[in-house]
Amino acid sequence: MLKDKIKNRESGILLYGMTPPKAKHTKEELEEIASRQIDRIKNLNIDGLVLYDIQDESDRTDAKRPFPFIKTLDSCVYAKNYLDGALNFPVIVYRAVGKYDKREFKQWLKNRVGREFFSVFVGAASKHTKTTIDIKEAYRLKKEIYNDLILGGIVIPERHTAKKDEHLRVFSKIENGCEYFISQAVYNLEAAKRFLDDYASQAKKSGKKLVPIIFTFTPCGSIKTLEFMKWLGVHIAPSLEQRLKNAEDILEESVNTSIEKFASLYEYGRQRGIPIGANVESIAIRKVEIDASIRLLDEIKKIIDEK
Repeated sequence: MLKDKIKNRESGILLYGMTPPKAKHTKEELEEIASRQIDRIKNLNIDGLVLYDIQDESDRTDAKRPFPFIKTLDSCVYAKNYLDGALNFPVIVYRAVGKYDKREFKQWLKNRVGREFFSVFVGAASKHTKTTIDIKEAYRLKKEIYNDLILGGIVIPERHTAKKDEHLRVFSKIENGCEYFISQAVYNLEAAKRFLDDYASQAKKSGKKLVPIIFTFTPCGSIKTLEFMKWLGVHIAPSLEQRLKNAEDILEESVNTSIEKFASLYEYGRQRGIPIGANVESIAIRKVEIDASIRLLDEIKKIIDEK
């Protein structure tokens, strides 16, 4: 069970990530989309499904967004009304806390009380984003209203390269109740390893326990997907970017690259006593890229089972 794996700080947690459908769809269209998604994921050998809470990140960068922002259905609504009862594994619901006012967020927490519930709180996309509550207030309200919520946090290894304090951010979030962390898509292996080094070192210095770090892996099937990933803040080393662009099959190359990266990080974490897991997603909605994400998931599962 996912809860036990998190509480026991186990390696090998395997998740699959999806974005809820666009909010503009009719109820009938949503039911059809949900049916297709359920058929695709219901038999996956995973510990849980991640449902993202999409926010417009345009104020994070001056660069033009490669794809237009379109509002998606609330992740909790989608999970409850369209997926509930159809899956044999729990759903981890992302919550972009800045999208909601204090009253809404408090009510959302109250509505979850009494049920086993998994969530990841996400802060504002940038310091320029106007919000009514910030991540610290969200943590405080969680403790006050529903402290048993199984809470996760976001970790961004690439941010560690520049600021060198991502491990300290993680421990601060642990003190605020986070029991596991999910990264953004990993395409910079060295940044992830540097973070893990400092994460393990800080734990040793402070005598604190290490919680699971779940790295996200995303197939890239086109140059446009690659540009969108970069716009989202995913750091791709110039040499790897050229390798992908020059590949005969960019999708196949990105899947193989992701398999290599997970295998390396899984072993790197094992050597340092860090529980490592994986979250596989498809940023694009093209069937070929979604199919590639399922194949990537299966290959990562094999690596976990072999260890």
